[in-house]
Amino acid sequence: MEVRSISTSDLDSVYRLLTNHGWGHRIGDVEQLAQLVSASQRVVVALVDNQLVGFARAITDGISNGYLSMVVVAAPFRRQGIGQALVDEIIGSDKTITWVLRAGRDGAAEFFKKLGFTESSLAMERTRLAPPL
Repeated sequence: MEVRSISTSDLDSVYRLLTNHGWGHRIGDVEQLAQLVSASQRVVVALVDNQLVGFARAITDGISNGYLSMVVVAAPFRRQGIGQALVDEIIGSDKTITWVLRAGRDGAAEFFKKLGFTESSLAMERTRLAPPL
């Protein structure tokens, strides 16, 4: 397995991964995905035998706070350490950054707890009122 920064040549494969694994409602098309990627400070992909099987992106100031926005692994490749490798690459070893995320999908809370995340009663959110364009 290889985890590396995303390249523009990965966008079509990432788009297919996201739309095939429950994120189609959040990504209108490849152009919108490209905008999300360019607005994110940390974006990585995972490859197995040159096949793109995972994607993660985060928004962070790199000093104090970070938001882990997406972690997606193709279903046949789950439970093989790929998700953990993506998260490890995104958050790095800097222990001074507080990372937050939304763990609303089935099994997400359990997965992130294994990586050191804890439930928080401090967070608040203002949910989007309309779907992305």
